[in-house]
This record gives sequence, C-alpha cells and structure tokens, in this order.
Amino acid sequence: MTDEMPELRASDADRERVVEVLRDALAEGRLDMEEFEERLDATYKARTYGELAPITRDLPVGAVAVPTVDMVKKAGAPDGSWERRIVGGEGSSTWGVAVMSGFQRKGRWTAPKRFNCFAFWGGGEIDLREANFADREIEINCVAIMGGVEVVVPPGVEVVVRGIGIMGGFDHREEGVPGEPGAPRVIVTGFAFWGGVGVERKLTRAQRQELREERRREKLERKAGRRELD
Repeated sequence: MTDEMPELRASDADRERVVEVLRDALAEGRLDMEEFEERLDATYKARTYGELAPITRDLPVGAVAVPTVDMVKKAGAPDGSWERRIVGGEGSSTWGVAVMSGFQRKGRWTAPKRFNCFAFWGGGEIDLREANFADREIEINCVAIMGGVEVVVPPGVEVVVRGIGIMGGFDHREEGVPGEPGAPRVIVTGFAFWGGVGVERKLTRAQRQELREERRREKLERKAGRRELD
C-alpha cells in the first residue's frame, strides 16, 4: 500500500527501521562504507514513504523495511489490542548480530515467527513492548558467547524459556505468568557460554503514562481532601 501512497509522511520510527536494514547490509558486505553513508544520509533526509522505499529496494528485506499502512481497522479491534498487533507477514527484522558491538530491535517493528541473534563480546536488546507480531507464537533464538542478550516483553505476554547455559544462563523469572486472552506467546531458546540471556517484563509507554496520570489524580485527590479537613 505504500507504493500507492508515496506521498504519505514517514515517521522517525520508519526511518530507524530503514537504518537497521542498512546496518545489516553493511555487516553482510552487501554495501560498502561509501554506499552505506550515502544511503544513511538519504534516509535521514527522507520525508515520505516514496523517498524511503528506493533506499532498500535492492536489499533482501527491502520490501518490508518501510511498513505497510493499513487504512482500514479490523472490525471490533481497538487500537493497541492484541488482535491488531498480531499482523502476520514475515517480520520487519529477522536477525541481529553483535560482535564486540551491540544491536537493538525496539520501538514499532514486527517481530517475526523466528528471530535469530548472536552476541560475542557484545550485547543485544530485543524489546517487544511496542512491537507487532507476525504470529501468535514467536521464537527468539539467542546464542550468547561471552556476551549477552536482553529480551523485554510487555505485561500480558506468556513467556517460555528453553535455552541451555554452560558457565552462563537463561533467565527463567518470567516463566509461569499466564498470558492474557489473545496475547502472543514468546519462546526464548538458544545457547549461552560464559554469557547470559535475560528476560524482563516492563510496562509499555502507554501503560507508564496511564500509571503517571493515575498517581497524579491520586495526589490531587489527597490534596483536595486535606483542604476540606482544614
């Protein structure tokens, strides 16, 4: 649909997704440093989907680097519901590598059915709090050798950990928490040697904002109550 609406304005998150694709292409040797810098500059200058789309069109995941814009909401599914967030497809990123460096997958992205990552003397972060999901059950396969990977999930998601650690380990603290109806299931697998894979449950941005507003209302109510007593 983005090809039909090239004039639609792109967001900062859209540009960051394209930057991720370019970084992966540079690491794979598909782009040299000069090409990478030229495309990176074009990405940050792009203002519409029509300007972003050509930047990754000749790369393996270029077709999904710029998200599809669905102008028709699913019937009966409110914004932010699990039904709306399980979108199908291949995912906007399927792997991450950190060799004496780091990688991040966070913000508005689509987690694939299987995400593979490798960390060697480096670290990675896979944040699913604002993500969409390609399926109701996804697998995150982590290999951490003298490195670490952190998986962040939102409340309501069921977590299953099946990784193996040798002089390293996988975090099992979030296992056993029942998932909400319709929520996806996240399976964390892989291998850790002198490294670790952590799993942490954190509130989404909207939930944090709602909590702040609730605390603010409670504070105002307490102040009003004290004034009445005076």
